[in-house]
Amino acid sequence: MDFLRPASWEEALAAKAEHPTAVPIAGGTDVMVEINFDHRRPEYLLDLNRVTDLTEWEVGEDTVRLGASVPYTKIMEHLRAELPGLALASHTVASPQIRNRGGVGGNLGTASPAGDAHPALLAAGAEVEVESVRGTRLVPIDEFYTGVKRNALAADELIKSVHIKKADGPQQYSKVGTRNAMVIAVCAFGLALHPSSRTVRTGIGSAAPTPVRAKAAEEFLNAALEEGGFWDNGKIIAPSVAKQFAELCSGACNPIDDVRGTASYRRHAVGVMARRTLTWTWESYRGARRTTEGAA
Repeated sequence: MDFLRPASWEEALAAKAEHPTAVPIAGGTDVMVEINFDHRRPEYLLDLNRVTDLTEWEVGEDTVRLGASVPYTKIMEHLRAELPGLALASHTVASPQIRNRGGVGGNLGTASPAGDAHPALLAAGAEVEVESVRGTRLVPIDEFYTGVKRNALAADELIKSVHIKKADGPQQYSKVGTRNAMVIAVCAFGLALHPSSRTVRTGIGSAAPTPVRAKAAEEFLNAALEEGGFWDNGKIIAPSVAKQFAELCSGACNPIDDVRGTASYRRHAVGVMARRTLTWTWESYRGARRTTEGAA
């Protein structure tokens, strides 16, 4: 196994173009596990740790540009207000040591359905910036996952950053695991309210071959909130609406039975998380409206 160690982003792209089978490694929290268990034996490892561009982020007027190797710890410490759903997801990642090393780019590159960042990225409506010596392109998060541990990257492309819309409303994240830390998700759920567009987005992890959105549930809830004038009146969402939303989220799942949980349990747990996160986010939205009205 050869070890490639570019000193800059340009050198990394050139190395990837010359060796398309090279496996990128930054935090290494997924790659090293596969290598240690002999599940993968790449001809080349492409070490990106000297590429400082990947560890930087930029907060714009509407969007955060998050470098692929920004550690989860930094997201928790510095981007909680702008990316609350992703910050909550970051809290659930493994241990402090791994949160100090791992980043969103690794989750995206591995494209495991159990990756902790995926539900939050789907709910927020992110775009993945990928680049090669041929140029740069932005891939909508909904189009990025193409199969079990497969993504939309071409052989010569690397993930440079993720563009994530700044939160304009409450966001939540929930994860079920077999213990409280250092655990792969049995299933996970992310929810984001977008009051500016009067829409809701979801993200489901570890309950289908790829991370997915519950689009039928989103459409149902968007219609229910609009028809009831909820965005304007801030009333409590009826239990029947929350129940239907939860059932539709469960229906969006296509899980498997494995050592971490059964398919039926995953469907049930996603429904429970959907109902709870909807309650939490909507209460936050109502509280913010009351504060704004009181100030006025």
